Amino acid sequence: MIKSKLVLVLIFSVVLTSCGQKFNLGKILNSVSKNAPLSEEEVGEGLKEALSVGINLGADKASALDGYLNNPKIRIPFPPEVQKIETTLRSIGLGGEVDKFITALNRGAEEAAKEAKPIFISAIKQLSIREAFNILRGEKDAATQFLKRTTSAQLMQSFEPSVVKSLEKTNATKYYSDLAGTYNKIPFVTKINPDLKGYATQKAIDGLFILVAEEEAKIRENPLARTTQLLKRVFSNI
Repeated sequence: MIKSKLVLVLIFSVVLTSCGQKFNLGKILNSVSKNAPLSEEEVGEGLKEALSVGINLGADKASALDGYLNNPKIRIPFPPEVQKIETTLRSIGLGGEVDKFITALNRGAEEAAKEAKPIFISAIKQLSIREAFNILRGEKDAATQFLKRTTSAQLMQSFEPSVVKSLEKTNATKYYSDLAGTYNKIPFVTKINPDLKGYATQKAIDGLFILVAEEEAKIRENPLARTTQLLKRVFSNI
């Protein structure tokens, strides 16, 4: 098919030349090339590139000041399994301390997001060509969801040290320890000691995936979001 198109282009060029018409053969050949069937290798690289672009943009948004805190889609709330702590502490006038912890918790996620890129990019490299080919014609967040299903455990293990370090840097760990200690001193309450680092890590990862999914959707739906020739070629053929 491509050879036939090329022959027609050359014939057409001869006709135009004989008629004194100017033409850009390179531009025409480029157009023919863009219409060529996509190889599995191109699809695989295109999907990996799309995810890489989405992760870079998503991580940049998440790691910005208030990236988590002021984004209702990914803001990390008080751990739900100990929600009663927040309610009780607010009722005894410690709402300010609770808010300080929540701010520090989200600041920790924002700080950790700065180190997310290489961890996520490494996971993307594990995506096989055939898997990418199947994902291409999936839902608008198909690539992100595949990455989430297949790498979450690995990401949790790799990302947790960054989150723990960030929680300590923003004093979220200290604030939470103080709040839990205050709560545990209240008579007749059930003592609590939840896994803050596990909760914060999971919520930070969930937030990043939400942002990456948004960027993937933009690349699929908006030609202007396709920032490279490969992305334009792959996603224009969906």
